[in-house]
Amino acid sequence: MRLLLKPPSVAPDAAFGIVAPASPAKPERVDLGLAALRSLGYTPRLAPNALLRVPLYFAGTPRERLADLHATFADGDTAAVMCIRGGYGSNYLLDGVDFATIAAHPKPFFAYSDLTGIQLHLLDQIGLPVFHGPMLAADFNLPNGVHLESFRAALAGELYSVGAAEGLRTLRPAASSTAVRGTLYGGCLSILTSLLGTPWEPSTEGKLLFLEDTGVKPYQIDRMLWQLRHAGKLDGVQGIVFGEMLDCASPGAPASLLDEAILSALVGIDVPIAIGLRSGHVSRENVTLTFGVEAELIVGDTASLRILEPAVTK
Repeated sequence: MRLLLKPPSVAPDAAFGIVAPASPAKPERVDLGLAALRSLGYTPRLAPNALLRVPLYFAGTPRERLADLHATFADGDTAAVMCIRGGYGSNYLLDGVDFATIAAHPKPFFAYSDLTGIQLHLLDQIGLPVFHGPMLAADFNLPNGVHLESFRAALAGELYSVGAAEGLRTLRPAASSTAVRGTLYGGCLSILTSLLGTPWEPSTEGKLLFLEDTGVKPYQIDRMLWQLRHAGKLDGVQGIVFGEMLDCASPGAPASLLDEAILSALVGIDVPIAIGLRSGHVSRENVTLTFGVEAELIVGDTASLRILEPAVTK
């Protein structure tokens, strides 16, 4: 991986540019999210096209959504960029991303879900760290939607760790070592898999891999892991952390089926595996993870993930 293009740290009273690169959000959720950001001391600023709705499931045309993304990064008064929500449609922006503009004005870019492709594209191409964390109308609109400790630490460049309190538990220690270090990388499993065979294929190999999703059944997770594995995308991974995997169950099946399906799909990969970390699609308190930085995963009787490197400059 190239050297990281770390953005400046974000002050507690800074301005957040709000963009919608994928689907639109319900107005009431946007209003709640804006109020929550303001209550924390931040100044949210909606991009010109952020509230657009066009046919199908898009928040504006690709040109409009790209224009907002580029202008928000280029805005000297904006310290960070946050997406309204995921949904679908950011893949249509991938071939139009203006790397020069974004590289000239690096900022923390908060997103997950459908935005995984854009985030990892920026990380892989220009080294911009990924802030896999809460979005305005998906998390900040909820009374307990944001894990504020990791959110604030990531913005300030402070090191932090997450563990059982954030849902993380051991799935399988490795036979060789219970603690591993590596570059944290990943995102939504469905999006990672959908990018295989495209020019935007993610570079998961050799990383400390975080994978999460929502509403997919255990056999579908098994199938996606099988595809990643046979595409070489699990080669040399240092460890694997799964998210909460919200609603990833089969009706009538035992609750253990998800764990069993993951372990079956990853048999023979001797790395520590943990699961349950609430980052991305979660039931509450969305944890901010910074991809591209060094981290340590410990999987023993309990599991923890430590961020060892700040994603911003102080």
